[in-house]
Amino acid sequence: MHAPLYFQAPWCRSLRVVSTLATVVLVGVGVLGWTRPGLSPLARLATVLVPGLLLALTALWTIRGYQLSAGVLQVRRLLRATRLPLAGLVSAQADATATRGSLRLCGNGGLFSFSGLYWNRRFGRYRMFATDPQRAVVLTFASGIVIVTPEAPEAFVVAVRPAAALRMSPA
Repeated sequence: MHAPLYFQAPWCRSLRVVSTLATVVLVGVGVLGWTRPGLSPLARLATVLVPGLLLALTALWTIRGYQLSAGVLQVRRLLRATRLPLAGLVSAQADATATRGSLRLCGNGGLFSFSGLYWNRRFGRYRMFATDPQRAVVLTFASGIVIVTPEAPEAFVVAVRPAAALRMSPA
């Protein structure tokens, strides 16, 4: 692969709704805490800082897209990227049902993304970098499973195969 390929990470409706509602609640907690009479200055500051930091940190980890280049998948975020070398990739398959029944072990479960360490009966433990589970692509590595959700799952599968120099059967 010569030129990097970029795939957007569109948000599903539930991610938009949860992110919007959580933002309203967290901002509301900050405003109400700041304006509530009788709170100590330290408590007033904490009611603004804690929700504000939670919003800022989760927003910085928002998944914007996925870039394939030179045997590496980069999960593009607002300020940085998570690099996943494709050298150990065994298979790649689009699967809209891959995340069903999943439990979040550690990570973000819907505030600007679904990302972190998850578990389900089908795959066991896996890493997820997602914004729309219906667009899931299951990347099976020798070391474990990674799920991403690019705008065009089938096109992503076709593109990731030569990026990792794979010999896989067609999806």
